[in-house]
Amino acid sequence: MMRVVVSAASGLIGSALTADLAAAGAEVIRLVRRRPQTSAELGWDPREPGGGLEPGALRGADAVVHLSGAPIAPRRWTPARKAVLRSSRIGSTAALARALATADPPPGVLLCASAIGYYGQTGDRQVDETAPPGTGFLAELVRDWEAAAEPARAAGIRVVNFRSGVVLAASGGMLGRLLPPFRLGLGAKIGSGQQYLSWISVTDEIRAIRFLLDDKRAVGAFNLTAPVPVTNAQFTSALARTLGRPAALTLPSAALRAALGEVASELLGSSRVLPLRLQAAGFTFTHADIAAALGALLPS
Repeated sequence: MMRVVVSAASGLIGSALTADLAAAGAEVIRLVRRRPQTSAELGWDPREPGGGLEPGALRGADAVVHLSGAPIAPRRWTPARKAVLRSSRIGSTAALARALATADPPPGVLLCASAIGYYGQTGDRQVDETAPPGTGFLAELVRDWEAAAEPARAAGIRVVNFRSGVVLAASGGMLGRLLPPFRLGLGAKIGSGQQYLSWISVTDEIRAIRFLLDDKRAVGAFNLTAPVPVTNAQFTSALARTLGRPAALTLPSAALRAALGEVASELLGSSRVLPLRLQAAGFTFTHADIAAALGALLPS
């Protein structure tokens, strides 16, 4: 029986992943920042060196999946908020990597959440894992986030950075926030609607994480995105059709920038990212098409 330690286990991805692992017979240990209440919880403090974990705290763990990170949107990126976004990812990853490096014995693999923000804005240009990092706050954040796992790599632990696109789930995330206005017939494309959205269904997100967890050859960066990115206009149209509601409105770019400031540049930007390494490793998608994905996630 595999023993897997998971951080941010109560989040959108964490809750789905822990349920999937448990259903498969794995023992799941949740990293929590409060006092543990059961034997299936392990207390830690990512602000402390080594996460406040003793060398024997991870004894018996086969794998660690690190999902922590404060939400990127929709709050304004004030200097204080940027500091939170960085520390919640870079600081927590560095602390956990140091803990794994000194664990006795260390787990075999560390899977670290990452993001396709690594590539910056790509416009119409398709990119895969061979592309260099982009520029801007998010690209620099993701670059440093992935580098923070270096202590685990140096200790000989297999490290995978999975760069997720927009994870589509009816229960939360971007799709969950869009459902109420779309169901009221207030769906709208953003700006020109020509910016690309690199997405993945929550079903395939969990399947891909499990795939990378089990494949001992997998190491380094993997894009977790469906193989066919869509434009914002295409996504808006597909969601409206799935719900059987109109979506004839447009949210002007200027209004979005006025409301959200710098973070609006990410919503208006274009990211066309392909999962070439994942597919080359043998992973097949359940939902490769946006219409099929939305139909499965939002059954009538």
